[in-house]
Parts: sequence; structure tokens; C-alpha cells
Amino acid sequence: MEYILSVDLGTTAIKVAMVDAEGRMLSTSTQEYSLLTPTTLSVELPVETYWKAFKAGVAGVLETTKVDTSKIRALGISAQGETLIFVDKQGKPLRNAIVWMDNRAQEEAQILSKEFPQEQSYKITGQVSIVPTWPASKVLWIRKNEPELFAKTAKILLIEDYFIYRMTGKYVAEGSLLCSTVYWDIIKKAWWKDMLRYLKVDDGQLPDIRESGEPVGTIFPEVAKELGVSAEMVVCTGALDQAAGTIGVGNIKPGVFSENTGAALAICATVDHPFVDPTGRMPCHYHAIPDTYMAHTFTTGGMVLKWYRDMFCQPEIQVGKLTGMDPYEVLSIEASKVAPGADGLVMLPHLQGAMAPEDNPKAKGVFYGITLRHTKAHFARAILESIASIVKRNIEAVEDLKIKVSEIRCLGGGSKSPVWNQIKADLIGKPVVTMESEEAACLGAAIVAGVGIGMFKSLEDATSKMVKIKERFQPNLQNAGAYSQYFKKYVDLYDSLVGMFAKE
Repeated sequence: MEYILSVDLGTTAIKVAMVDAEGRMLSTSTQEYSLLTPTTLSVELPVETYWKAFKAGVAGVLETTKVDTSKIRALGISAQGETLIFVDKQGKPLRNAIVWMDNRAQEEAQILSKEFPQEQSYKITGQVSIVPTWPASKVLWIRKNEPELFAKTAKILLIEDYFIYRMTGKYVAEGSLLCSTVYWDIIKKAWWKDMLRYLKVDDGQLPDIRESGEPVGTIFPEVAKELGVSAEMVVCTGALDQAAGTIGVGNIKPGVFSENTGAALAICATVDHPFVDPTGRMPCHYHAIPDTYMAHTFTTGGMVLKWYRDMFCQPEIQVGKLTGMDPYEVLSIEASKVAPGADGLVMLPHLQGAMAPEDNPKAKGVFYGITLRHTKAHFARAILESIASIVKRNIEAVEDLKIKVSEIRCLGGGSKSPVWNQIKADLIGKPVVTMESEEAACLGAAIVAGVGIGMFKSLEDATSKMVKIKERFQPNLQNAGAYSQYFKKYVDLYDSLVGMFAKE
């Protein structure tokens, strides 16, 4: 049996997985770390922290699996987007990594937005706006605030680029991770020269551009020894974590929509051409599949349910501890006892503003229609229905672009709840599918690498072998009428409060 080592370079943890050619995850190892927040807007991490976590993760899966390391054919990479690393001529980091959620470049984002109007930048980069978290804004901040460091910078890298360099000595990047830099042209698949000129960055300071899954080279012998793997292991270009996740659930062709409900809610629809949303709501991303694109965005997700659990559900947490059940499962069971529409209780889950497709940072969370008949279970169901409503609104935005959606593939923590999955199917009116593997990003990265080294004939061949459906939830037509009325009330409630939100 041959294997692929897969790594998911996450925000607060690195996960390493050993995957066999049948798609089975023989072992996973998660190594967590704490981010640094030197100011209220800054989020950083020493670059070496990532590497040490990776080493520990590799050691963990090798120890657990005892596989013959000569049979590990390749390394696949799934990576967080936007995290930025500046290195010198020797490839050594010049400062801490600036993590994707870092918001320090407020002024720089405004400057770039004025210099490159939204209509222009959207058509070139696929991003609907230039925000402080995008690397272009951060590069401008470094140039203005750390000029000596900027002058010493030989290469500007994303986290995947750095890992590839550290293992092979080659500076290589791929398109799915480059989209949100806003200095990469998703149509030409080349650096955006006008933006680079404004940033005073030479394209020689950036990596070579490849497609996802391309073999870069074998791992350095000394690094192989450090990690405990074979020096014959091939390092491949990887993918943005959300792009890897879509492949890990088999979302590789138009018609499939995937949603990843964790703390946030990420949605992806695969399309075979670049698009421009005339309403400016939906970003266009390059996929990890060559010459393929994604309608992809983030919005509020499971953080609302977590807030409710932590603030109001101590008894359910205690029940979970006593019975061994996840408190979320306890809440789901309670919610299942309430009829669709929660007896008129409607929630707007915008605890941190409304993200896609409303894109209203001033929006607030709302419970509407509370009466004496409503119980804690009603509130739990209203939350589950509100997140399903966000998924439906994003599907409508995608379908407005003539992008077909025939089914929804779920991943992330939210996919573990059968009650929530059925709510989504009933409310949205489309089948909801869950997957055997709960580590879709690691699996997707392994598939991309496996195709790249020729372990599989094609992406279709790989996904047919490695991606396995766990359960399918069909819409219950008996609930269609109730949810049609509910969803209209949900939309009307938001529209009625937009003016009130604007006053905040």
C-alpha cells in the first residue's frame, strides 16, 4: 500500500494526517498553538512555531501508524489564506508571520481602495473589496511602518510557499491561495503589475506560479531526516484550505455546493469559468483544479450556537459531561422536539455584523416573535434555522449568477448533527450530503498531491476512490410550506431592520 502525508496549516493548529490510496485516514495528529496579539488589531505568530508544530504532527502520525516511510509517496498541503511571511536572501524570516485575521492595515486598505476602485480590482482579482486582512494591505503597511525590514525583504511568501521553500529550496506558489492577495490576476493567472508597482514590489520578490498539485521536487535529505521521512518523498503545491475541503467532499464539478460550518461558515460552489457578480456580493476564487473557479465566501456560522451554549446552556453542558454526549448534540435533540419555524420565533444571527451575502457590518443579532410559549428548545431551533437561512441566501446569490446548485455537501463540526442537516435540507429544498471523512481539507490535499504524482489517473478517479458519502438527507416535502413562510419572514425581518442597523 502507498501513502500520502497530508498537512492542514490552520489558524490555531496544524493537523497532519496519514492517508492511504483508498482514502482511509490511518492517523491524524493535531498540534495547537496560541496566536500573539501585541495590539488590538495585530495578530502574529513566530514562523518557527508553525514548523515545530508540523514536525510534532509528523512524528505523531509516524509513531501511530508505523508505516514504511519509503511508501509515503508525497506530501499534500492545505493552507490558511493571507498569512504573510517576509524572508531575507537566505530564506530566513525577518519577523513574525502576520496572520490572516490581522487587521492593522486599516488605513492602507482605504488607500488601495481609492487607488484601485472596486469595479477595477474586482474584475482583476475576483475580490469584492480591498480590506485590511488582504496581503496587499499588509505589504503596504510594512513598507510604511517597517521600512528597514521592507528593504531587506528578498521574498514575500504565504504560509504554503514558505513550507514548500523550507522543504525543497524552491519558491513556488499556486493560484487558489493567491486570489485574496489582491496582487494576483485570476484571469491572466499572473501578478497584477499595476498593484505591484504601487506597492513597490518587484515580481522577483514573489514565487513562481504553478497549478495546485504540481510536484515541486523531493524533500531535502536533511529535512527528511529531521522529519523522519524518506528523502524520496515528493513535495507538491497544495491548496487553500477551503479549496482542499471542496475536493475532499467531492465538490469538483459545477452543480455541487459545499458548506463548512465551524466557528465561521464557508461556502463554495465550483464553476468552470470566471464570473463577475453585478451586485458585487460574491467573490470569485481560483480553484485547486486547473482552469476552474469557485464562488467562495465566508459568513457567520457555528459561533452563534457556541455563544448560545456558553452563555445560556450550563445545564446542557453538565448533561453532556455526565452522559458523554457532546453538548451540541444535547441542544440538537432538544431542537428536534420543536416544529419547523420554531412556532414563530425567528433569529437573525448577525452577532458580529452580517457577512455574505448581505455584507452589512452594522447588522445585529435579533430574536423576533418571542412569546410565553417559547422555551429554551425553541431558541436552539431558531439558531439552527437561522444558519440554514444564511446558507439558503448564499445559494440564492450563487444561483442568481446562473450557477447551478443541485446538492449541498457538508463538512465541519455542523455536519455532525443529523437534526441540523435535515433542517438545512428542508429549509433549502435541496439534498444535503455528509461525508465519511471528517477531515475534508487533509483528504483534499492528499487527493491533489496523489493526482499530481500520478498515483491516480485523474481527479475524478481519485475522488471516486477516496471520497465516500456517509449519509444523504432528502428534503421533507411536508415541511416545505412551513419553511417557505418562515424564510419569507426571515428575509422581511432583516430588510425591515436595515435602517435601524444603520443608526448604530
